[in-house]
Amino acid sequence: MDSSIREPLGDGLTRLWNVEDVVVDVQTEFQHLVIADTAQGRSLFCDDDRQSTDFSQLTYHEALMVPALLLADRVDRVLVIGSSEGVVCQMAVTAGATVVDHIDIDSQAVKLCAEHLPYGYTTSELAEAEAGDGPVRVKYIDGWEYIRTTSEKYDIVLVDLPDEREEEAQHNRLYGEEFLRMCKALLTPGGVVVTQAGCQTMWRNKTLIRSFQRFNDVFDTTVYYGSDEHEWAYLFGRADVVEDPTALMTGRLATSGYQPETIDDLALLSGSIPPYTVRQSLA
Repeated sequence: MDSSIREPLGDGLTRLWNVEDVVVDVQTEFQHLVIADTAQGRSLFCDDDRQSTDFSQLTYHEALMVPALLLADRVDRVLVIGSSEGVVCQMAVTAGATVVDHIDIDSQAVKLCAEHLPYGYTTSELAEAEAGDGPVRVKYIDGWEYIRTTSEKYDIVLVDLPDEREEEAQHNRLYGEEFLRMCKALLTPGGVVVTQAGCQTMWRNKTLIRSFQRFNDVFDTTVYYGSDEHEWAYLFGRADVVEDPTALMTGRLATSGYQPETIDDLALLSGSIPPYTVRQSLA
């Protein structure tokens, strides 16, 4: 392959990643997956979109998981859809979860991440999770079908997928309102649904605006969190009304079973205000 990867950022915009060494370059059943060494360390790309890098993955994953850990009234049973690296599953266990069901449609991607990424599952940890020998249970099935058919209930339902596409894509349906309502139906009282919702920047915020509108249609409480040191935003929904969710998060931070390295109370305060354009989309 070329010694660079062109990552699409928006109409007429691409980001060029210089690649020092290609470790994996494969077309799985579902996506083109590349694991390569870049200036940000070992890096994962799916269909040319950067998913995570050794340098910044903790900032990304904590922004995705920590607000959910703080918003949920309990952290015992967690469902993860996607998130092939397994980092958020490990965070959930550290936070006190006794059951973490990790559902991913692409078994090859999960196995390659465990083999080649220096973060997330090791190959032995993945083997234990595949066998169900511990709190994490990995199952290689379609997330939509699992959500539609399971009778399980969860304190946190986390969806971490590549961005919703403007063009037809298999995973687009896992961003839609119908899917969010199915996720909501799996929640225990005080439970939280969280999804990676795209980028805050005005040249790449279409996914975020659509997701923000959907969350507000589905959930009685919608919480936004935009990472203060990364370019991604996340949405969190509870089925009940929480009068001041930011105060709830900051109040629980000091006693959380998982103590983040990249988020403090000031980050929670500042990051919970949606961008102006996103707020205005509900007007």
